[in-house]
Amino acid sequence: MTTQMLTYLFVGASFALYIAIAIWSRAGSTKDFYVAGGGVHPLVNGMATAADWMSAASFISMAGIIAFMGRDGAVYLMGWTGGYVLLALLLAPYLRKFSRFTVPDFIGERYYSRAARIVAVVCLIFVSFTYVAGQMRGVGIVFSRFLEVDVNTGVIIGMAIVFMYAVLGGMKGITYTQVAQYCVLLFAYMVPAVFISIMITDNPIPQLGFGSMVADGSLSADGSSISVLQKLDYVLLDLGFGAYTEGAKSTMDVFAITAALMFGTAGLPHVLVRFFTVPKVSDARLSAGYALVFIAIVYTTAPAVASFARLNLVDTVHNTPYEQAPEWFSTWQETGLVDWEDKNDDGLMQYSATDANEITIDRDIIVLANPEIAGLPGWVVALVAAGGVAAALSTAAGLLLVISSAVSHDLLKQTLMPAISDKQELLFARIAAAVAVCVAGLFGIYPPAFVAQVVAFAFGLAASSLFPALLMGIFSKRINKEGAITGMLIGLIFTFTYIVYFKFVAPEFNSAEYWLLGISPEGIGFIGMLLNFASAYGISRVTAPPPVEVQNMVEDIRIPVGAGIAHQH
Repeated sequence: MTTQMLTYLFVGASFALYIAIAIWSRAGSTKDFYVAGGGVHPLVNGMATAADWMSAASFISMAGIIAFMGRDGAVYLMGWTGGYVLLALLLAPYLRKFSRFTVPDFIGERYYSRAARIVAVVCLIFVSFTYVAGQMRGVGIVFSRFLEVDVNTGVIIGMAIVFMYAVLGGMKGITYTQVAQYCVLLFAYMVPAVFISIMITDNPIPQLGFGSMVADGSLSADGSSISVLQKLDYVLLDLGFGAYTEGAKSTMDVFAITAALMFGTAGLPHVLVRFFTVPKVSDARLSAGYALVFIAIVYTTAPAVASFARLNLVDTVHNTPYEQAPEWFSTWQETGLVDWEDKNDDGLMQYSATDANEITIDRDIIVLANPEIAGLPGWVVALVAAGGVAAALSTAAGLLLVISSAVSHDLLKQTLMPAISDKQELLFARIAAAVAVCVAGLFGIYPPAFVAQVVAFAFGLAASSLFPALLMGIFSKRINKEGAITGMLIGLIFTFTYIVYFKFVAPEFNSAEYWLLGISPEGIGFIGMLLNFASAYGISRVTAPPPVEVQNMVEDIRIPVGAGIAHQH
């Protein structure tokens, strides 16, 4: 069977599975739609959370960005993993104890204000739509290569699939679909990584192969064996690139991007809502632990995948006659994501960091093309295609549900139309999800940047708007509605304006010499977060404290059940 037929088979079978699960787990109530009925097992929720986490950015783009940025790409690993730990320990159990369907629900109740709820909805929509743009783009990239359609057509197909199980099943459908998607993407990520690790280092464990000696007998200048990273440094320096293990970004920018990703992660509404689907607070902590294990398997493999891919990429294309170009190059060239321009008319493909470079490679193809670059069997290529689709669709569905619940529950039921019935709210939720799918598709067709970068912007917006309001809402009784609303608005407006200015209004000024404190648009969410904290605290100190009942509620959320009994002894 040809690789193309295997791809159709694997992707088609995964689609059939997702749609079958959506029909089987169709939401019959708003509780089913928003939080899957609140009875999901911690292990199941942990796996679903991991799938939510393994977005197109993680599966498709993260290894690609590390492959091209080297050490600087580590900010994505540090930020996302650190952020998850922060979310699991600091926020998730407390929000679960509060027992509300959505993040704006918590903010509206904690800050005793309809205006606070609406501002939280606005922040959530900004964050979620920015994030979902990257996911839909990821879907389009996968389909354009493996189903041999245009990227935009791929986005439309992805929209249709997401519509089926997100609109029908709600959180209930998404949860069980994501369990299947995690299994698919785990195998899709690990199998080629194991194969390639054996080929390059003779070590079957990618995490260990990453630090092992290369198996091709390459030697350093003094005649000693060299590791994967050493060989990569030598190869890239010869081509005019910077050393793979040395970064070009300033320490300040690296810190800011890591912090923005980390605190933004902890404020992501589509991940936080996951912990509302389990029966008890203890289950929320347990499912967070399971998810961390499932996430770690893939995240610890990403640096190895990135390094192996960059080595194989250089080996297979540099100084190769175009007539003898590897099959993967011509296949991906048809998608427009890889290209070659013969600048010196010698018929050879030259890859370098200078103006003489003739090869253009989209960073987002690295993981997807990795099995083909390494010459792995067709079934592995097909498996990666199914994994890429699973990763992008799982997160897209979670984000779309968060958007729809923000509109139907927080904006309509809790604010504008409190008299609507449970059935009407469910209908509005499905309509909102359908509209969100269409808007997300447009963002996927006209993306502002490559996938991981778009996602970085979303995390920056979450860090500067939602995270401070959530953290202070749990751990401070003094922060009032005036402070929270002002903080969210200042953080969101500052961060959004900064990103838009440097990415769209004046991209010619998008360099370190023009950035505030040398911080790039990817990291500016950290400064926005500090402004949010400062303004919220300052305004709260000069205005009236929250009502006593709200302060008591904060105290109740923060103190574990049974702590009062222990305290009395």
